[in-house]
Amino acid sequence: MIRKHSATLHGHRTSFSLEDAFWDELRAIAAARAISVAALIAEIDDNRPPESNLSSALRIHVLVTLKQRAEGRP
Repeated sequence: MIRKHSATLHGHRTSFSLEDAFWDELRAIAAARAISVAALIAEIDDNRPPESNLSSALRIHVLVTLKQRAEGRP
């Protein structure tokens, strides 16, 4: 199920939609890195291409992270 989430990034409130599986994995990635979910989202937002939206950037980040893990890369 897709759910709306909110975060404050650089002092501005924003919202994004993610499926539960992506949200759960995003939280796990943040926990593994010992950072908050908000900090991870801000990092992803700062590094995403200007033409992409935040929801897509978050999904891509999860996908890339899982692929790297599967290949044995940190």
